[in-house]
Amino acid sequence: MANRPFDMLNEALGKEILILLKGNIQISGTLKAFDVHLNLVLDNATQLENGEPKTKYGKLMVRGDSVVLISA
Repeated sequence: MANRPFDMLNEALGKEILILLKGNIQISGTLKAFDVHLNLVLDNATQLENGEPKTKYGKLMVRGDSVVLISA
C-alpha cells in the first residue's frame, strides 16, 4: 500500500498511468522512470482528447512542473 507519493509512483513503474497536464492535456502511457522533480518518462505515450487517442508519441518525457494529476 502506498503511504507516500513516491511509493505510489514506485508501485506504478511498468504500468499504464494517466497524467493530466496544465492546459487540460491528458497523456496515457507506461511509466518507465521518474525523479524527485516529478519528471516522468513514459513508453507508448498517447495524448487523449475526450478519452479518445489523438496523438501517439511512443517514448515521451514529461516535465514535472507541468503535471497536475497522476492516476495509476
